[in-house]
Amino acid sequence: MNHIPRKRFGQNFLHDHSVINDIISSIAARADEHWVEIGPGMGALTGPLLKTGITLDVVELDRDLVALLNNKFSQETRLTIHSADALNFDFSQLVKDNEKLRVIGNLPYNISTPLMFHLLESTSCIEDMHFMLQKEVVDRICAAPGSKQYGRLSVMMQYYCEPELLFVVPPESFDPAPKVMSAVVKLIPHQHPPVAVRDPAQLSRLVTEAFSQRRKTLRNSLSKVLTAEQIQSVGIDPSVRAETLALADFARLCDLL
Repeated sequence: MNHIPRKRFGQNFLHDHSVINDIISSIAARADEHWVEIGPGMGALTGPLLKTGITLDVVELDRDLVALLNNKFSQETRLTIHSADALNFDFSQLVKDNEKLRVIGNLPYNISTPLMFHLLESTSCIEDMHFMLQKEVVDRICAAPGSKQYGRLSVMMQYYCEPELLFVVPPESFDPAPKVMSAVVKLIPHQHPPVAVRDPAQLSRLVTEAFSQRRKTLRNSLSKVLTAEQIQSVGIDPSVRAETLALADFARLCDLL
């Protein structure tokens, strides 16, 4: 069965076997583990995953692909296919006997950021996550303070997870080929956040406000929520920009609110 990639679903199907092998090698799956694949597409990664002996749940939005997967893997007893939107899916419902899920996916670029933030709500039951993303997004996730890529995504992802860029993937590894480079990132949720914050939701709102106008100083970008004197009271210069602040700096500012 042939499937024509749908632009509205952001479908770019991985077909490069060397990249698939690199992914399988890097994730080191073990037979006693429970994995979740988001956006399995036509099953290019699903088949090799199942060969490792794992138990696998896949979440696919495209009903035509769900039918294709059901047909292709009809004999697989360790596979459960969910016809659902991953953005609204409750991943914690898949957990059995206090196990930790391992998550993997070639994420549609148009929903990758909101999907990752949705998954952060379930990090208590997730051991790690491996995602194929636009390389620019991976660079932002892994960025350090002071760099052009550093922003809200960097701060919040690093608050919840330890990120690691594993390798870069060229456009020709996909069908259709995207116009950008891709990369595989590994995200390991922190057992305990690297900084103490009274309210993570408040931290998210503060970071969003701080980066809403990148070129403005903290005095101006945070003027609705903090005064220059308050910012200075925790040892931060109100005349600097948000991109210069480390996660610990944002935590100090957050606790002022």
